[in-house]
Amino acid sequence: MILVTGGLGFIGTHTARALLDLGQPCVLAQRRPVEQPPVPAEVARVDINDLDSLRAVGDRHKITGIVHLAGSMPWPVTDEQPVEAARRAVGSLFNVLRVAADWGVDRVGIASTIGVYGGVTADPFTEDLPLPMTSGHVIPAFKKIGELLSGHLADAAGLDIVTYRIGAVWGPRGRPVDPFSAASQLVHAAARSTVPDTKARAGDALDLCYAPDCGRAIALLQTAERLNHRTYNVASGRATTNAEITAAIRKVAPDAAVDLPAGGIAYPRLDITRVHQDTGYLPEYDTERAVADYLSWLRAGNPR
Repeated sequence: MILVTGGLGFIGTHTARALLDLGQPCVLAQRRPVEQPPVPAEVARVDINDLDSLRAVGDRHKITGIVHLAGSMPWPVTDEQPVEAARRAVGSLFNVLRVAADWGVDRVGIASTIGVYGGVTADPFTEDLPLPMTSGHVIPAFKKIGELLSGHLADAAGLDIVTYRIGAVWGPRGRPVDPFSAASQLVHAAARSTVPDTKARAGDALDLCYAPDCGRAIALLQTAERLNHRTYNVASGRATTNAEITAAIRKVAPDAAVDLPAGGIAYPRLDITRVHQDTGYLPEYDTERAVADYLSWLRAGNPR
């Protein structure tokens, strides 16, 4: 039984579905109650900041692995309690690793982010690149902290800990407006027959990973018999431009008002050689298939 923290979140839902598709049962840990889970898996109401709450899951289930996708970061940070917020963020990661050691799980996967490469001048981003100590945002800052702590505890506690450096993920159940990519906003506009309110440009490019592909990559990393590394990029392995997104939209929605001005910034892609070599993962969704699938999902009445 795999415990997925944040299991009813955006990436968590797709990861749980991929684990189930691989024949791996899982229990989804979520802090807030839910009436009907989007995947046929058991849901456990868990606060990862509460060690006893986590331990109670192990009392009910034989947990053999953990996929930790819940945010281990001080978010939101208040001016009055930044120290306490940081303590809780790091403490939640310690709690997950503590129960992992207690339960003797086979593997712990921990979500990191493409943001840890901020300040690195390389294309593509490979996992062995040296990272700067500074971060321009709280999320990559705490993900770097998490990677360092995980590396230390993997050795000290003898845990099999794997870090996922996740690229820009989009698709069903994701945010309609993403500050880093216009892809979701463009597809939502096409589905609703509206004009997207965005300053994006046609040439803006980013490594976009469609959510089902992201979930499948994480599931493969969790279930692989043997991994040769501790850190893996989880992405599409290519940079997708907004022009490619709008071209794919017009194939299924010719009248969509998704014109964007020329120009833009192209960001480096994530190299996915490691995850491919160790798990066989390759994206199943190209841009056209992803856009068509997402449009179909939204037109079926799903809000995001």
